Amino acid sequence: MIWINLVAVPLAAKILLVCMFPLSAYDKIVHWGEAMGQAKSGPLPFPALLLCLGIAVEGATPVLIVLGRWDRAAALVLAGFCVITALTYHQFWKFPRFWSRNGEGRTHLWDFLKNFGLVGGLLLVVIGGSYAPVSLVAEQPFASGPATLDPGER
Repeated sequence: MIWINLVAVPLAAKILLVCMFPLSAYDKIVHWGEAMGQAKSGPLPFPALLLCLGIAVEGATPVLIVLGRWDRAAALVLAGFCVITALTYHQFWKFPRFWSRNGEGRTHLWDFLKNFGLVGGLLLVVIGGSYAPVSLVAEQPFASGPATLDPGER
C-alpha cells in the first residue's frame, strides 16, 4: 500500500501533468513548417532558434519531472515556457469578440487559460513538499491538505 500511496499516485500525477509536452515537441518536428509559421507570428526574434529551444524544453523537462531528477528546476523552466507561450501566442484580448460563440479569439482564450492551469500544476511540483498518502486522503477527503490532517495520522 505504501508503494501505491507514495510512489504510484504521485508518479501518475506527474505523468498526466506533462504527457502532452513530448508529443507537442514531436509534432513541432514532424510539422516544422506549421510550427515555424506560428513561431514567426509572434513578436519574438529568431523564430527558428526559439522553436528549437521550445522543442528541447518540451522534450527534456517532462522526462526530468517524471524521473524526479532536477524536477523542481525542470518544472520551473516548463512553467516559464507555458507563461511565455500564453502571453506571446494566445493573446485572446486582441480579438474584439473573443468571448462570443464564433469569435476568432475564443480558442486563444481557452488555450491561454489551459496554459496557466498547467503553470499552477507545475508550480506545485516546484514547491514540492510531502505527499499525503492516498489512503489518508480517502479517509479525510475534505481536509485542505497534508498540513491540516491529524499529525498522528501522517
